[in-house]
Amino acid sequence: MRNVITYRHLLPIILLGFLLSLPSLARASLSELSFYTEDYPPANFLVEGQITGYSVDLLMAASAIVNDSVDISQLTLQPWARSYRTVLTQKDSVLFSTTRSKHRENLFRWVGPIADIKVVVLARKDSGITLDSPMDMAKYRIGVIRDDIGEQSLLSMGIPRDSMQEASYVTVLAEQLMKKRIDLLVYSERAAYWWAKQVGVDPTLFKPVYVVREGEVYFAFNKSTDPKVVDKLQLGLDMLRSTKGESGMSLYEEILSRY
Repeated sequence: MRNVITYRHLLPIILLGFLLSLPSLARASLSELSFYTEDYPPANFLVEGQITGYSVDLLMAASAIVNDSVDISQLTLQPWARSYRTVLTQKDSVLFSTTRSKHRENLFRWVGPIADIKVVVLARKDSGITLDSPMDMAKYRIGVIRDDIGEQSLLSMGIPRDSMQEASYVTVLAEQLMKKRIDLLVYSERAAYWWAKQVGVDPTLFKPVYVVREGEVYFAFNKSTDPKVVDKLQLGLDMLRSTKGESGMSLYEEILSRY
């Protein structure tokens, strides 16, 4: 009888503690964040005005599985440098798909990984260019995307900035490489080939001559974002990896297989 009485006395206290915790949980909401991305296929890109890609699908599925769904209206697609700087300075904002690096490690809170990435140096096959070391690049005109991981990696290697020609769009760099206005293009290999096709440039005319870095891409949260909401998206992504779909693959693998 004493145990029953004790439990009955404790129950209201337990319930009160739970109710008091609800306001703090409510503030940790993915539905109140702003998400920023770029045209970076097949991770994130536009199709008939709609933002799509495997990173977008993973975001929607991961938020839904933890009952805090992100709406497509929360996503903004714009040039990478603008999105990067926005999330560095704007509270409750998220940047994706973002390569996690030593330089960026303490600038954001991280959720992922989303997928792997290989950043390469591309040259025209007819150029005869070979690179034995990073500094060999310095004698060429190098096309980079402003604030992209490719540019940041080259700077960390000691490549002088005046060797680089910045642009906001890879399509511009692909055309410049084809027209011999630049000698090298530094970007994600998979995405660079996809973009070249979009402007009628045959990607088979290019070849990788150096691997700048291999890594993984993440969702990068502004540092001031509530850690609870960051943890919530990580939980959702982890659940996608551990939950089997109808195909027998995990829900995470099913989404990536579409692309």
